[in-house]
Amino acid sequence: MSAAGLRCPGCGSSNIVDDDLYCQAQLVCVDCGSVVSEGTLADDPVGGTDVSYSRTTEVTRKPCLNLIKGLERVKEICRILRVSSEIEDLALTHFRQAYEHESFINVTLQRKELLAGCCVFVSCRQRDWPITLGTISCLLNADQTLVGGVYQNMMKILNIQAPFINVTDVIEAHVQEYKISTQHVPEELAEDSKVLSKRAVALVELAGDSWIVTGRKPLPIMMAATYLAWQSLNPNKHRLKLSLDKFCQLAKVQKRKPATTRITELKEVLCKLGRELPWVREPVTQNDVVRLVGDILEHRHTLLTRALRTHERAMEADCTQTFALNSLTEEVAPSQISESRDQTANASSVVQPCPNTRGENQEGDGDENHQSEDPEPNWGKRVLFAPPCVLHAKMRRVERPVQNVTGDEEISDSEIDSYIRSPQEVRDFAQMQKMASCSDIGKS
Repeated sequence: MSAAGLRCPGCGSSNIVDDDLYCQAQLVCVDCGSVVSEGTLADDPVGGTDVSYSRTTEVTRKPCLNLIKGLERVKEICRILRVSSEIEDLALTHFRQAYEHESFINVTLQRKELLAGCCVFVSCRQRDWPITLGTISCLLNADQTLVGGVYQNMMKILNIQAPFINVTDVIEAHVQEYKISTQHVPEELAEDSKVLSKRAVALVELAGDSWIVTGRKPLPIMMAATYLAWQSLNPNKHRLKLSLDKFCQLAKVQKRKPATTRITELKEVLCKLGRELPWVREPVTQNDVVRLVGDILEHRHTLLTRALRTHERAMEADCTQTFALNSLTEEVAPSQISESRDQTANASSVVQPCPNTRGENQEGDGDENHQSEDPEPNWGKRVLFAPPCVLHAKMRRVERPVQNVTGDEEISDSEIDSYIRSPQEVRDFAQMQKMASCSDIGKS
């Protein structure tokens, strides 16, 4: 191919062609064989040719070491919980998204480890895998409050939602943690996990009907239900004498302190329903109500209805008795009232009343009397079952109004009389001054 417009500097010929014999193209004169120009760098564009970054100096970006460790921690938790591969992939995705956010990229390693557990927790919730936040806290060996804070922060950052689960959905997995099979404990203390789960679920449902579950943490309730279910399935002397502490040591689980209170509340409900069993003649107490758990749970709805009716009848009887007592007090003879008034008058004539008494200041202390009135009685005491927040209501702080004293307030006559000395006080004061002056003269 000839190059147009070029001439050989040696012979002046215009017969110049491109020589592609070598890897670098050259312009050569055909007539004399002189090399007119070497290479084509002069013909390239000013900015150079366009070369992609991947073909020159691009290096594949590797994840940081903490991200790799976090992903491995997520996989470890998933394998411990034996979740499906779908939940594991979803947890890894959530962890990558949350890790790159500014709220988690510059935090401590402990908080990043909590983030891994929270990602597994929310992934299990989204795929209907029953698990509690307490289980994640135990796996991470961290405070449940810290785990909850990281969980709430992660939910806001990722803008995701996790469905709420019921306590009965996770109690089967909770019972599996108790090592009370024939392989771990003696035969008289062993129990099948499926049978134990069924009885524990029934107890939790009863606790829900009687407001015990409302506003409470699930783990202590599940532990209390499991303990009572274990005792009631075979109420022999070996099981009944074991306390909750010994039961937790036997089952190799960590005891929850509120579980003792939940056991007491469940026993109180069971006693109220056990008294309605028609074939039970003896009084039902918390010590022997465990033997009646099976019958109570079998006829739970009927016993609840009968217990509510019995409580309503008792309340009506109390109201009738109170009304009768009030009517009797209103029919007191007028003579007795007049006699009491005479006795009061005689007593007042003997004893001099203090000028600053409550009766005289009754009008001035109207606001204080209004504040010192007894609060309304708790309505939770009048019903058979009530929420815990009602039965154990917290006393609200009463803020006293700030009184602005200007000095222009009116002074009542009773207050003025309290400042004036009585005749006896005047005589005592004069005698004291006389004795003081005599003592001063004697010293001088």
